Amino acid sequence: MTEAVIESLHDSIRLIPFLLVTYLAVGFIEHAGGARAQKAISSAGKVGPLWGGLLGVIPQCGFSAAASYFYVGKVINLGTLIAVYLSTSDEMLPIFISEHVPVKTIAAILTAKAVLGIVSGFAAELIFGWLVRKRHVPKGFEMEPEHHHGAGSVVREAVVRTFQVFLFILIISVIIECAIELVGQDAIAGFFHGTPVLGEFAAALVGLIPNCAASVVITQLYTQGIIGAGPMMSGLLASAGVGLLVLFRENTHVRQNIAITVILYAVSVFWGIVIELTGITF
Repeated sequence: MTEAVIESLHDSIRLIPFLLVTYLAVGFIEHAGGARAQKAISSAGKVGPLWGGLLGVIPQCGFSAAASYFYVGKVINLGTLIAVYLSTSDEMLPIFISEHVPVKTIAAILTAKAVLGIVSGFAAELIFGWLVRKRHVPKGFEMEPEHHHGAGSVVREAVVRTFQVFLFILIISVIIECAIELVGQDAIAGFFHGTPVLGEFAAALVGLIPNCAASVVITQLYTQGIIGAGPMMSGLLASAGVGLLVLFRENTHVRQNIAITVILYAVSVFWGIVIELTGITF
């Protein structure tokens, strides 16, 4: 146990500079183009899933939350919301960068998330369009105003975010290391590789956790070789950040929120199984 904590602490501290630099870059990207990206997606109309998939993959904090507000306010359709949820990378990108994952691999995963988000968004709009027609927004609902942060705020948020994710990584790393010591890495990996369908279901369920812990868990397991491309993609597709949290908080139609969550989960599991069975690697 002591060795696991020390090793995890050492590895986690090593990631801090990479996380901080990445969050600073993400913060300034959001500061410079976040409002324009949100405007583009809100005015996309029927091609919303296309813009949702493309813009959602750009590292912007809270983009899935903004999409949830747009959906509740009848600004975007169901397909666009699903596309954004699926393509949003949350904490995946910073962790991949800090773990020195090859740029080619990161680009392939981001591209896959964008493409699958777009395809699934259009399919969801086609198949479940009746959900949009039946929704009802409470009278007097107003969109939450946009907040434009200055450079100082970007730096503060980057430092806070780095510290939060560092703690998540440390805690999760300790858990993983202890599990490996008790069970063995081969046994854990065998659970996902030996039972592909069960692995995708489990990974997508973890991905639904509405905070950065979800993507931290999935990316850590993937970079350590414990899970393969299928479970990894299922988990990251389902990892919509705080988007679902905002949806359940702002949308009074609970059954509709549950239906959207089920769609997100089912689509994530489906694509993960497809990737696993076809032997696609990143």
